This record gives sequence, structure tokens and C-alpha cells, in this order.
Amino acid sequence: MGFTRAELESHRGRSVPDLMPSHPALVFVGINPGLWTAATGVHFAHPGNRFYPALVAAGIIPRLPRIDDEGLPEADRRMFLDAGIGISNVVHRATARADELARTELREGADRLAQDAARWRARVVAVVGLTAYRQGFGRPRATGGRQPETLAGSELWVVPNPSGLNAHDTVATLATAYAAPARAAGVIA
Repeated sequence: MGFTRAELESHRGRSVPDLMPSHPALVFVGINPGLWTAATGVHFAHPGNRFYPALVAAGIIPRLPRIDDEGLPEADRRMFLDAGIGISNVVHRATARADELARTELREGADRLAQDAARWRARVVAVVGLTAYRQGFGRPRATGGRQPETLAGSELWVVPNPSGLNAHDTVATLATAYAAPARAAGVIA
């Protein structure tokens, strides 16, 4: 799987549909789709992104999904859906970097996310990215982990961003962070 810079840029501004079971237990909410995600239609698709390796290391999914130019094979989609795991984004507009988003977009995305969460009725919603959470939800002093408030009745967590740009976290530290909301949702023991 490979894309030229021009091919990736052609996906700027696109959105990617949520991957959502009918009754989610746990929903991971990324900041926004990257260009690789928009190109493949698969959340967290960039080859350097550590999201899926961290989910495997945490025992949340049994194996790495296969992402290719065609997207996510049905067996890999079922792996998430059957486990009650959904994936969405705060902002649906694809960019090369999350810092291209305006604070107003993050705030509007957080408002929309609350409406989505009311519809999903997941046990746990985990926002993937502390800075985006702070800006979008107006919580400038928030720390990672379980939040004191809920999101439309769902337990709300904030976990680290798995992007390779977030170099101080490793697959192991991300796995530990992701395992906590997965346990709270009953996805893992």
C-alpha cells in the first residue's frame, strides 16, 4: 500500500464513515481523519500510527487488521463490530495534521459527538488525544484517564494519541492507557 503525496492531498477535506456496531460497548474517538485514513477509508490507517499495535498489545483485539488500498476486509470489520468496539472522530474533515484544525471545529465536533454518544449509548467513550479533548470540550486542565463527567450517559475517558508525532508514548504505554477504558467497558477482563 502506498500513495504519492498528490494522491494523499486529493483526499484532504474528505470524511470517513464511523465504524460502529449497533450496540457499542467502547467507542474510540480520534481527533480527525488523516490523509491515509481518508485515502483508505480506515481509521488510524497511517503505517506509522500505533493505534492497532497498541490494541493488540492490550488484548483488545486478537490481531492486527489488514489495511490496504481497498480498505478494511470484512473479517477485520467484524473483529471490531463483534467485540462491540466502534471508531469515530471529533472532527470528520481529513487533514495532514491535527494541528490544522481550528478550535471552533473542535468545539463544534465535541458538541456533535455528544449528540452521537446519546444515539450510540456506549458504556465508554474514549477520546484519543488530550490536547484535542482540552480544546474541544473546554477543559484546559484535563488530564488523561477517566473524566469526572459523562458524555450523554457514557463513561468518558481521554487516552493518548497514537500518532508517531506523539513520540513520548510507546506501544506499551498506549496499550496500558487503552486497556483501562476497555476494562471499564467490559471489552477485556
